Amino acid sequence: MQHSTDEIQSLSYEQAFAELEEIVFGLETNQKSLDEAIALFERGQALAKHCASLLDQAELRVRQLNELDAVDELDELDEQEQ
Repeated sequence: MQHSTDEIQSLSYEQAFAELEEIVFGLETNQKSLDEAIALFERGQALAKHCASLLDQAELRVRQLNELDAVDELDELDEQEQ
């Protein structure tokens, strides 16, 4: 099972996670040949890495938004005091 980095990178978090769940379920419940199991495992690793990256990006964005909100609140307090 060949997969390109670009193809995985184009998946949303939800799409990648759903496929990862399918792979885990398939590996746990079905008899696969060694080659098939390894290919699925490799794909799963790539999907998990992509999901982790997307979560990191989302966490960073939330932190940035929180910092902007904090700065805005400080600016409002300064304006009220003047």
